[in-house]
Amino acid sequence: MSEQHTPDIMALIAQAPWREAVTYKDTWPHEYVVVKRDGQQDLLAAFCERIARGEGVECRFFGHTRKYLFLGEYKYWTMTDCLEINLRTDDYVLNRALLYRDRRDFVVRPGDTGSQGG
Repeated sequence: MSEQHTPDIMALIAQAPWREAVTYKDTWPHEYVVVKRDGQQDLLAAFCERIARGEGVECRFFGHTRKYLFLGEYKYWTMTDCLEINLRTDDYVLNRALLYRDRRDFVVRPGDTGSQGG
């Protein structure tokens, strides 16, 4: 896909129907879209393209390592590696969280609570 035909990821993000992850409201607040159900295939493709171009930052969340994309005031991630995503057979979640601006944007350690300073 050439650069000039790549959808503007920030415009796609602004139009996406983000919903609050209520289960994690008090511990790890974030939002998400369900890609196929919410019609966000272009957003997921733009996210994965940026990851493939090397813009992702590898971070750990407890025992899991994944690539995050830092854009504006948010970090974005999927639970599945982009290379393993197959939208013909499955649906996926794209997550985002406001940046903490501390070490938790890069590594979460045992004992972290998900609240500022914790």
